[in-house]
Amino acid sequence: MRFKFAHAVSIAAAVAMVTACGKKDESGANTAASAASSAASAASAPAPAPASEATVVKIGHVAPLTGLQAHLGKDNENGARLALEEISAQGLTIDGRSIRLELDSQDDAADPRVGTEAAQKLVDDHVVAVIGHLNSGVSIPASKIYSDAGIAQISPSTTNPEYTKQGYKTTFRVVATDALQGPVLAGYAMKTLHAKKVVVVDDATAYGRGLADEFAKSAQAGGVKIAAREQTTEKARNFKAILTKIKRIQPDVVMYGGMDVTGGPFAKEAAALGIKSKILAGDGVCTEKLAELAGDAVQNIVCSEAGLALSKMDKGADFEKKYEARFHAPVQIYAPFTYDAMYVIVDAMKRANSIEAPKVLAAIATTDYNGLTGRIAFDDKGDLKAGTITLYDFKDKKKDVLDVVRQ
Repeated sequence: MRFKFAHAVSIAAAVAMVTACGKKDESGANTAASAASSAASAASAPAPAPASEATVVKIGHVAPLTGLQAHLGKDNENGARLALEEISAQGLTIDGRSIRLELDSQDDAADPRVGTEAAQKLVDDHVVAVIGHLNSGVSIPASKIYSDAGIAQISPSTTNPEYTKQGYKTTFRVVATDALQGPVLAGYAMKTLHAKKVVVVDDATAYGRGLADEFAKSAQAGGVKIAAREQTTEKARNFKAILTKIKRIQPDVVMYGGMDVTGGPFAKEAAALGIKSKILAGDGVCTEKLAELAGDAVQNIVCSEAGLALSKMDKGADFEKKYEARFHAPVQIYAPFTYDAMYVIVDAMKRANSIEAPKVLAAIATTDYNGLTGRIAFDDKGDLKAGTITLYDFKDKKKDVLDVVRQ
């Protein structure tokens, strides 16, 4: 093939020189020399693999792209897409083959039933690995489908400890778990806010309830009284009954386990009722959209993120600039983690020198990768060996780092 290509270029060069003879450019100079030079450059340059000859490798992504949490799902998808586009621009070769990556993105609508259907669709599409899901309550049931298929699943935002406690060898995450996040929030309540009496509220999802449980367990161990334990739903819009009870109890702190689409209105309604208790919440609430959802009440919220703050990442400012230039929107929360998850998968492909899902899975398990979000290495369950929690409050309706707690 090399000889044929070089021979074809030589003929092309000769034709170009003959055609150019006698022709003049606008300055009157003969173009034969420049034509010969261009042909020579073409002969010396390596031939790019035609797109039609590249091997297509699909990497799955799944998150809520419709519904109340679509802004978070799209943020996750954008992070994965940005990484894929960067890798593709650099060129990727595995086992001597030119690789064309494709992002196979599915919508799980933050619904366990839809999520398992989306997971099966990705399996049927023969993806090499999956980035997702956003929600613990969707990741956990979907994880069995990936496990049965032998396909790696890297979640950028699932924090419920049960996700990796199931014993599947296919489950990984690039964030800390609620076994760390809950105690960090409880520690802030006790040590900084000096809370003695707390009300705990959750949205009845695997994520919200799980985080609330971890908080309550740690707070009680520290001597804090849980004055009431209340439950709402992930689609609630009216919290009057719960908040009326909270106002009567007058706790020092209210812990809310849920997402921003309910946490924001919860805080807003609490402020309207004159409740002065500080509201603590986890990463589901801790988004850039929270200020819009909570209004002025955002000033009364302290929330956590199950990873390092973007502003504290060594190349966080560069990522933020690239992200906003590409998608014309701010980073909500976990786009840096989906970005890193994509690079972890490609790193595993390179180390395995394979695009076969079982070999990529085995390589992911031995990952030791320095990414945008920090060092990524997994323990035997698929959790990060060293997790990080960032605490935030809001100043001028913008997230502001209070503290960073490392495992």
